Amino acid sequence: MILVERSAHVTAPVEAVWEVVQRAEQLPAWLAGVRAAEVLSGEGFGRRQLVQAGRGSAHEAEVIAYQEPTLIGWRERARGAGARAEARTEIYVQLTADEEEGGTIVRLIVVRWPAGPVKGALLRLGLRRVGADLEESLARLTDLAAVG
Repeated sequence: MILVERSAHVTAPVEAVWEVVQRAEQLPAWLAGVRAAEVLSGEGFGRRQLVQAGRGSAHEAEVIAYQEPTLIGWRERARGAGARAEARTEIYVQLTADEEEGGTIVRLIVVRWPAGPVKGALLRLGLRRVGADLEESLARLTDLAAVG
């Protein structure tokens, strides 16, 4: 298992940030590396969505954590020819009201289970990029939530 997390302060209330992060169609606007996203079925916990990465890969995702308005998490599995069932990624967005400064503390967490030791080694080499993507995502989210 490989875990990467980043957090940032957003100058918008929890509810405004929640409105952005809980909508699948908003993912490309703030989550780095996502080209398109759409809901396949359901809403809230158990919602199924299709997430297309900028590199052309597509992942089916299921919402596995949902506590309005503070937590959403989903599990992605690669789809298509050659996809390995044991490879998966979980992404969590945790929101906490910042009582001292106002606004919201946003915590992004990515947990990856690679498909075997070689993939694991490659993922570890790319940890800096994953961290940079999370930082870019937080910056985009800050801009989106502040605009409303």
